[in-house]
Amino acid sequence: MIVRRIFSFLIVLFLVFFDRNFSFSKQGTEAIEFDSSIEAVSHRISNTLSDCVETERAERLINRFLKKWEVAGATVAVVKDQKLLYAKGFGYADLENEIKVEPSHIFRIASVSKLITATAIMKLQEEGKLKMNDYVFGEHGILNDSIYSKIKDKRSKRITVEHLLRHSAGYSSKYGDPMFLPLSIAKKMKVEPPISAETTIQFALSRRLHFTPGSRGGYSNLGYVMLEKVVEKASGQDYEEYVKKQILNPAGIFDMHLGKSLETDHYANEVKYYEQSNAIKVSAFDGSGKTVFRSNGGNNIEALGGAGGWVASAAELMKFLLAIDGDDSHPDILSKKSIAYMTTPNKNGHSPIGWKGTRTKTWWRTGTLAGSSALMKHQVDGYSFVIVTNASTWRGSDFTRDLNVLMRRVLRSVKEWPERDLFNHFEARPDRMALDKLPKYQEWS
Repeated sequence: MIVRRIFSFLIVLFLVFFDRNFSFSKQGTEAIEFDSSIEAVSHRISNTLSDCVETERAERLINRFLKKWEVAGATVAVVKDQKLLYAKGFGYADLENEIKVEPSHIFRIASVSKLITATAIMKLQEEGKLKMNDYVFGEHGILNDSIYSKIKDKRSKRITVEHLLRHSAGYSSKYGDPMFLPLSIAKKMKVEPPISAETTIQFALSRRLHFTPGSRGGYSNLGYVMLEKVVEKASGQDYEEYVKKQILNPAGIFDMHLGKSLETDHYANEVKYYEQSNAIKVSAFDGSGKTVFRSNGGNNIEALGGAGGWVASAAELMKFLLAIDGDDSHPDILSKKSIAYMTTPNKNGHSPIGWKGTRTKTWWRTGTLAGSSALMKHQVDGYSFVIVTNASTWRGSDFTRDLNVLMRRVLRSVKEWPERDLFNHFEARPDRMALDKLPKYQEWS
């Protein structure tokens, strides 16, 4: 009996003090998966944990910045050498009800979502379920379903998975981004709104490409919506289900989800979104005839999905970044080969995979939607950071450059960070964990 109690006590100590938030498997090892009911790291920390003298100047810079740009609220997280040094909310999650931002609040992360989708594609390749040079459309394509059989431009049958990942599939926003033209597409396709992502893809296939796949680049939200469907077809699972089961949960991420268009459908801990003072209202995407702001019914967030529909906290976004950074301090969800492939532009100079830009060991991903702006950056000096706002400005997508300048100043302003790792701030009970085997990564050729 005594021996059994000692053994049980040691197991509990092991689970409490060993950071299993990065519990995914390496080759030949088993993994431990958290029960889905366990609290996310963002729910285990609060603003007060990041209160310290060392960051007072940094916080003044952030608050002054938000006031200058009339931004309601923001969430910030900073990592150094794989440790979460800082995670704090600023301003308001809900201005009208005076609810202040806490680390537990989740925000729309816009095109940072593309990095999640790209990671899922790379994971599927490691699982042997697809290849970079697989065709996407046509009789020999992954999406050879009958609903995608009406293809006007034969070049569309030469689009590969890699073309979509690198924004070189032949699509551009020359005549407007199809993901933000729901009513026009509904009219052209003779369907009642709201339209689905599948209808938008059908519309694209019924038109000529803007350029030959692989010949040049053109930023495309549509391409990543197509990749969402590739994930579903190749995995045999719902896109969000696959991402959570194979990417997020194994990395200890439990409060990241696909968002909703309407404020009434938001998650309980999701912030409200605010647009610039001169923002104009538009017709609702669902065809209701209402005139609304883009951030609350103007844009179809559900259809945007894998291209820009995810919501997350800054702390969990940092967990995701560390799961694909190639650093051995914590095991990654992908092989080193996959991570290197994602962060290297191809020989034609086309975009890196998932990331907005990469330079040596500095990688960044931006995201912009009406009512939100996001920047996630991995730096060569060991620092990584995330900043997300719940408001947009007249600067549009260029506002992420201002966020980058702000965070450079913030990092410079802190001479010495407190010695801590908020990832390891546990308040959840270890008996809520469950053991299970998770898929292992494998090298691909």
